[in-house]
Amino acid sequence: MDIDAYVARHRGDWARLEQLLKSGGRGGRDRTGAEVDELVTLYQRVGTHLSVVRSASPDPALVGRLSTLLARARSVVTGTHARAWTDLVRFFVVTFPVAVHRSARWWVPVGIAFCLVSFAIGAWVAANPEVQATIASPAEIRQLVNEDFESYYSSEPAGSFAARVFTNNAWVSALAIAFGVFIVPVVWVLFQNALNVGIAGGLLAAAGKADLFFGLILPHGMLELTCVFVATGAGLRLGWSWIDPGPRTRARALAQEGQAAGAIALGLVAMLFVSGVVEAFVTPSGLPTWARIAIGFAVWAGFLAYVFVLGGRAARAGEIGDVRGDGSTDVAPTAA
Repeated sequence: MDIDAYVARHRGDWARLEQLLKSGGRGGRDRTGAEVDELVTLYQRVGTHLSVVRSASPDPALVGRLSTLLARARSVVTGTHARAWTDLVRFFVVTFPVAVHRSARWWVPVGIAFCLVSFAIGAWVAANPEVQATIASPAEIRQLVNEDFESYYSSEPAGSFAARVFTNNAWVSALAIAFGVFIVPVVWVLFQNALNVGIAGGLLAAAGKADLFFGLILPHGMLELTCVFVATGAGLRLGWSWIDPGPRTRARALAQEGQAAGAIALGLVAMLFVSGVVEAFVTPSGLPTWARIAIGFAVWAGFLAYVFVLGGRAARAGEIGDVRGDGSTDVAPTAA
């Protein structure tokens, strides 16, 4: 193939594409619809030209010129993407808090039910020695009450302990969301956690160490358990969207709520990291009990304010918390 003749034949297309790219630049006028159509057509055509030139000519200058022209045209045709840090800021300012806010009618009742069940079990265990005897032997209970429960929080270097706690809680939260579509397994896992907390609290209360129990549980537990409640609520909401999709199709409801659950799962990673740090560095510290609880409460209250202030604002603006942010108005038509 005569490359010079080929260049001469298509030079006009390249010049016209260059002109169209300049006409819509900063400070320039907007392109008309016809010009946009022409730009797309030339973009496709120049892509073919570049392929031919690469296979027929070793001229790096010509290849480089066409590659640059094509790259500029591609950015106009396909659009530019926000920088990664902008997406990250939007996720934590809008997507995650509004997803948690929208799920509040699920995870708030879950949290209340968990606390009621835990307190009921704890009171039952503390008031009935025969129940305590079925849980463990007297020697094992003394070991738990006098040593194991408190030493657990300082059993490893703080950094390693924080990493292990974070991994475990992230895993539990991920399972709660993943199995939420089945509903029953999530409820069972949550009940088992409430049972364990209630038994531990009851045994320590029976030994006159309820202050030790709450002094070690509350600093990190307020945020940690809230994260578990949020994950469970997101899972249950996901499951219920399949049972009762409302005005949406079941497939659309499941996809939309699945995206919101995915946003919650990603955001909880950061929240559980904070909880793990508190559990590793604050809970076993030498600070007075009131100071440790105050720190935990401040972190927990900050999380709630974050969710209900930013999330409420985003919800009023029509955001739904899906990761892509494009499904807020996709609903199935209903009869008038």
